[in-house]
Parts: sequence; C-alpha cells; structure tokens
Amino acid sequence: MNVALSPQQKNILARQHWVFDMDGTLTIGVHDFAMMRDELGLAPDAAILETVQAMPAAQAAPLWDKINAMEYHFASLAKPMPGAFELLEQLQRAGVTLGILTRNVMPVALETLKTCNLDGFFKTCDILDRDSCAPKPHPDGIHLLLNQWGADACDSVMIGDYLFDLEAGKAANVATVHINTMAQHPWPHVTDWGINNLHQLMGH
Repeated sequence: MNVALSPQQKNILARQHWVFDMDGTLTIGVHDFAMMRDELGLAPDAAILETVQAMPAAQAAPLWDKINAMEYHFASLAKPMPGAFELLEQLQRAGVTLGILTRNVMPVALETLKTCNLDGFFKTCDILDRDSCAPKPHPDGIHLLLNQWGADACDSVMIGDYLFDLEAGKAANVATVHINTMAQHPWPHVTDWGINNLHQLMGH
C-alpha cells in the first residue's frame, strides 16, 4: 500500500533533473572503509580522500595507487540496489535528466555501473568523478551538472546515502533525498526526504 506523500515529497518527485551518488545509493555498499584506512595506514576516523589529498605528492602517490586498486576490487563485487534499474527506467521514460556524482575515479565508476547493468542510463558526460570537480561535500559537481543541463536548482534533486551527498545538495540549493536501508536518517538538517528503499521514489 502506498503511503500518502507530503506536498514536499510530491514536489521532489516532479523535479526533472536527478543527481545520484553511486556506491550505497544505486549500488549496494560493499566498501570496507575500515579495512581501506588500515591498508593505507590512516587513522580510524580519517576522511580517506581528504587525508591523502593533503599529503605531499611523493607520499600520496603510492596511496592513490592502493586506493584505486581497492576501488577496482569493490567495483567487481558491485550489485545494484533493489529498485535501481526500475527507478532509472521510469525516470528515463519520463524524460528526466540523470547524472552521477561520485568520489570514485571515472574508470571505477564506469566499471561499477557496467557490472550492475546500469550503464545504459547515463551519458559519460553526465558522470562526474573526484577528478572532474571538487569532491563532495563541496557542491561544485552539482553546479557543473546543472550548468551543463541548463537546469535550475529548484527543479533538481540529489540522492545519496551519506552526509557528504546531502551536504553537497544543500550547498547547491537542490532538494536532498537520503536513502538508508536500515531506516536511519541522522542528518535531518540536510535531508528533505529520508527513504528506506528506491521503490519509494517510484509509481506515484
């Protein structure tokens, strides 16, 4: 049975430009960040990309190689989030513009989408990786996509599973949707709509 939607939720579903995070949003999260930090010799609570980015180039270079190797490994294990294919198919049929903003590198993003059979929904130019723009939580990537599409923030939405996705969306003045399959939504200050599964964005 469909739950009645609020006016705000109906407004979000009517928007014509959707930006998705990838890992944990369109795909089931398989990244073991604790293991990655351990392999890289980082503190347990360190932000991986930001910490390595702040290092001198010579020190960071071998760590970037390790990060890329681990991300390729996780890409090979990727599985689509339940409802991802159906949601993207519905949005594509409706003429909605679709984009991805990921903290991965482009080859890993493309491999992940291909592994999950979701690659057909996105033009490569509408996929922004961490080398294409300042990584989330910076709103740069969302601004780039909206400018590329000629889209207004008031007609756009950012969907993600982590705080950085939501902060980027809020900073770009787009609507934010937080997906958490455990029904935990701890960031209400940056979340316009908390969902437990992608099916909640369909069929209304």
